[in-house]
Amino acid sequence: MDLNSASTVVLQVLTQATSQDTAVLKPAEEQLKQWETQPGFYSVLLNIFTNHTLDINVRWLAVLYFKNGIDRYWRRVAPHALSEEEKTTLRAGLITNFNEPINQIATQIAVLIAKVARLDCPRQWPELIPTLIESVKVQDDLRQHRALLTFYHVTKTLASKRLAADRKLFYDLASGIYNFACSLWNHHTDTFLQQVSSGNEAAVLSSLERTLLSLKVLRKLTVNGFVEPHKNMEVMGFLHGIFDRLKQFLECSRSIGTDNVCRDRLEKTIILFTKVLLDFLDQHPFSFTPLIQRSLEFSVSYVFTEVGEGVTFERFIVQCMNLIKMIVKNYAYKPSKNFEDSSPETLEAHKIKMAFFTYPTLTEICRRLVSHYFLLTEEELTMWEEDPEGFTVEETGGDSWKYSLRPCTEVLFIDIFHEYNQTLTPVLLEMMQTLQGPTNVEDMNALLIKDAVYNAVGLAAYELFDSVDFDQWFKNQLLPELQVVHNRYKPLRRRVIWLIGQWISVKFKSDLRPMLYEAICNLLQDQDLVVRIETATTLKLTVDDFEFRTDQFLPLLQQVTECDTKMHVLHVLSCVIERVNMQIRPYVGCLVQYLPLLWKQSEEHNMLRCAILTTLIHLVQGLGADSKNLYPFLLPVIQLSTDVSQPPHVYLLEDGLELWLVTLENSPCVTPELLRIFQNMSPLLELSSENLRTCFKIINGYIFLSSTEFLQTYAVGLCQSFCELLKEITTEGQVQVLKVVENALKVNPVLGPQMFQPILPCVFRGIIEGERYPVVMSTYLGVMGRVLLQNTSFFSSLLTEMAHKFNQEMDQLLGNMIEMWVDRMDNITQPERRKLSALALLSLLPSDNSVIQDKFCGIINISVEGLHDVMTEDPETGTYKDCMLMSHLEEPKVTEDEEPPTEQDKRKKMLALKDPVHTVSLQQFIYEKLKAQQELLGEQGFQSLMETVDTEIVTQLQEFLHGF
Repeated sequence: MDLNSASTVVLQVLTQATSQDTAVLKPAEEQLKQWETQPGFYSVLLNIFTNHTLDINVRWLAVLYFKNGIDRYWRRVAPHALSEEEKTTLRAGLITNFNEPINQIATQIAVLIAKVARLDCPRQWPELIPTLIESVKVQDDLRQHRALLTFYHVTKTLASKRLAADRKLFYDLASGIYNFACSLWNHHTDTFLQQVSSGNEAAVLSSLERTLLSLKVLRKLTVNGFVEPHKNMEVMGFLHGIFDRLKQFLECSRSIGTDNVCRDRLEKTIILFTKVLLDFLDQHPFSFTPLIQRSLEFSVSYVFTEVGEGVTFERFIVQCMNLIKMIVKNYAYKPSKNFEDSSPETLEAHKIKMAFFTYPTLTEICRRLVSHYFLLTEEELTMWEEDPEGFTVEETGGDSWKYSLRPCTEVLFIDIFHEYNQTLTPVLLEMMQTLQGPTNVEDMNALLIKDAVYNAVGLAAYELFDSVDFDQWFKNQLLPELQVVHNRYKPLRRRVIWLIGQWISVKFKSDLRPMLYEAICNLLQDQDLVVRIETATTLKLTVDDFEFRTDQFLPLLQQVTECDTKMHVLHVLSCVIERVNMQIRPYVGCLVQYLPLLWKQSEEHNMLRCAILTTLIHLVQGLGADSKNLYPFLLPVIQLSTDVSQPPHVYLLEDGLELWLVTLENSPCVTPELLRIFQNMSPLLELSSENLRTCFKIINGYIFLSSTEFLQTYAVGLCQSFCELLKEITTEGQVQVLKVVENALKVNPVLGPQMFQPILPCVFRGIIEGERYPVVMSTYLGVMGRVLLQNTSFFSSLLTEMAHKFNQEMDQLLGNMIEMWVDRMDNITQPERRKLSALALLSLLPSDNSVIQDKFCGIINISVEGLHDVMTEDPETGTYKDCMLMSHLEEPKVTEDEEPPTEQDKRKKMLALKDPVHTVSLQQFIYEKLKAQQELLGEQGFQSLMETVDTEIVTQLQEFLHGF
């Protein structure tokens, strides 16, 4: 593609591709797709997006196409790969000027430079880092900022690489530039601090932005750039200096408004300081030891004393609490029961912790947590009144405890109380003693204090087991408080019933249960929704308790039945069945008679039918394999609920699919009727709705249940549906489709590849072209690993087919695939798939094929990585064992708290007993393959081959194979 003549044409098509008119847009996108593989196309794109006179939308699109091209065509092994000459020109052009005026485009350019750096730096791009370092020194504000932005993205990308050789390169880079990065950060930080008082908001924001970016660079270098960072004076000097810098920045918050861009950037910078400490503690706990004392002093003073008043903010408090929590809980700092068995590093850290957490300090932390942080705020009380359901969701915290203050304070309290319970138990008991008897409903502050203390007693239930006579407290104090119906007392009604739920499995006499159930009955009718929701939660916990007795619970069921609607009956019934699980079996008879009748009566009431479906889900789970006896009623219900041609499916589909899934999971064998329901699946896949994930689970369920019969009946249509889905589905959806294919190959290595043959070329192409999404690439490699390892003949025919499509020699294509596999091994996070990859690539040996021998080093690297993943050392014999090996003699241990295995779990166990990943020792397999390779080549030829492998890898391999 000639640059001069092509630029105008490409610019015109890019302009059309920004159109809102699909008649103009679609042809333009098709044309751009055709140009993606044309030599010179990316040089044209570079000229377009670096031309600041052109339309912003056009330049933005040019950057995106360039960035996508890096993912697809930059690697030399990719089909239609860019030439080395063009890549050299592009690399030089990308770092010629750091003067992009538009922030969003500048960020995209920085990201794409980082993508190239990941592949080429430092070997093919040695001038990148020196150029960036020189560019961040310039006086021009724009150039300096853009260079710093790029410097950050490059550092972040290089720090994320995980192969040993890449880690070594990053360590070398960090050592070489750390001093400069520190100086750069200090310079921008000092500049910001000098300008804060100037009143020039633009200048303050500019210097703060540079401070933030340079700190981001330092964070990556500090956390990821050193094997033993505590031995580097510059690193430790930077970390020790963080606390003084934090104090300066927190003081700055007094002079910066609360509602502007500067304030937002300032808070982000303060949070980034804490992230440096948290990340460093997480990655290098022993290197963090010299920072323990200062970290605790700083965090406790700002969170639990008046020092923090007026300068702290919620996210900062959360981060400080997380820092305290991580130090308190860190296993590296906990000595063994026998102190002599602990390392000196552990003992030193433990000594520092013990010296800090004195009785006065712990007492103050405990009292402050309860009396300040546990108190319900005005905002929370307002939310309770205006949006009770929203309040309930907020209170649970969910997975967001790291970022939400209330859940974070509760977790910190639990961890500190557990660690120092002997010190803190008397403190909490004293707080309890001051709150005996009823509280004046007019004294809101007293009500909130009692709520907070009760919260603490509930959280510390297990620690207080021997210190609180809960049964007496329940009868004399808590039960009367549940009976106070005044509206202002509702926080305590809610808290008391929650508190009982926390203690029910810790210490609660069975003869008190009727009193509790009576109280629950009353609270289920409470005027306040939040109280009713909390009561329902406690109800479930009481049913879950191992001492549950039906005769005690029956009065509750009868009362709710009389006083409430059928919906309430089913809700309580579902709770019971879910919690007692298999204990429901003696009572199935009456339920089986009642539910079909109720289903028939509720024909016009779809929401009631949803409740019936939910009850059936729990019933099937409780019955397990015996649920097969319900099929005459169950399967028609599933058929109706999941048939998109039936109007009720709009209401019933989600629950109907869930019922279908649990029915499959608990089915002991396939029946013609159960197999026939799958006819409903094809239209469901066409919907591409939010229920797709459940649909994929159902398909997997059929594969595990009866792969041969199912695949022979439905695979052709299913494969067609999958091919259509893959054209327009999300990344997550692609992964779900591929997991179905992977399971089919695992369960049926012979029939699976044949049935899903149309999809496998897409998988092969994705591997060769270096699929950019790691989770998709990981699944591609899992699918191909199954084919290569378990159906060699099919793999050979697939390789022949793809060689024809790519117009390449088979050996060349195989070599490209192996190289990409080795390069993207880090995309695979699941240990099973990592071992599978090692087994699959090793299965290519022994070989006298020059291409395979050329990739021998990569195959061994993957194999040794696999050994590190799966081998565990026997401390008694000093030998290594593959921890993924399974035998028929191993029976899964099920504790009383765990659900018993479903029929599908049992099927998966039997499948694992036939799976090479769980039956073939990787250690033995490597030994046998290397021995066979040695016999094939002879001693001299084999030694020449081994010399291509890094000496450190060879040493590790020899250690693993010691004894063979």
